[in-house]
Amino acid sequence: MRIFCIGDVVGSVGCRFLRSKLPALKRVKGIDLVICNGENSADGNGLTPSAAQFLFDSGVDAITLGNHAFRRKEVFEVLDSNPFIARPANFPDGAAPGHGVINIDTGRRVVSVINLMGNMYLESGLDCAFDVIDRALTQAEGRIILVDFHAEATSEKRAMGYYLDGKVSAVFGTHTHVQTSDAQVLPNGTGYITDLGMTGTVHSVLGVKTDIIINKFKTKLPARFDLADGECRLEGALFDIDDNTGKCKTAESLRIE
Repeated sequence: MRIFCIGDVVGSVGCRFLRSKLPALKRVKGIDLVICNGENSADGNGLTPSAAQFLFDSGVDAITLGNHAFRRKEVFEVLDSNPFIARPANFPDGAAPGHGVINIDTGRRVVSVINLMGNMYLESGLDCAFDVIDRALTQAEGRIILVDFHAEATSEKRAMGYYLDGKVSAVFGTHTHVQTSDAQVLPNGTGYITDLGMTGTVHSVLGVKTDIIINKFKTKLPARFDLADGECRLEGALFDIDDNTGKCKTAESLRIE
């Protein structure tokens, strides 16, 4: 099974660019399943019901989230009812909307998707990601298991990759919006990349107008994060997974402009 994982989609600009490129890419690459991180897909951060529907209508099969998962209250009901959206499993079931583990019946294989958030420099008060993933794995029903590790520190992501090597099919990092060059298959058969990158405007700071962010760094004052426009790119990684063993055969980073 060929599974394409897409880095943080930023705002309506990123959503529209994804829609313009994904259908053809799926045909050319023979992609069977698409997962994207949508926690920034609404203008101004977070996920809205309309942004989620736009991504699904564009060819996305599952959406993962991160530290902005609960930014928009209007999406809470969708998180509870939609079986194709995963929020970080670190948040307590029953108290937080949604699910940290989703199991997708593709008609060919059940694919389990786990969303996980790091502790370093993010929500340090959440349960330890390494403890959470052990519990989450017991809820995975598929032989093919994919983990979106939404984390800041590259060391934490690399450590999680090796911790899960041989236990899951692929681990892909999100959150930093900068694609890393380390797409690989780890020694025990788990596909890995530290960060998928970003789907949005190229000449920006993580999708936001550059002058706004530069001024914020200089003045330390609050600022409205307006999206940049112009040339865009779609970034992610393609994992070729063996249907029978759940092991990753190849891992390839992709950048589409």
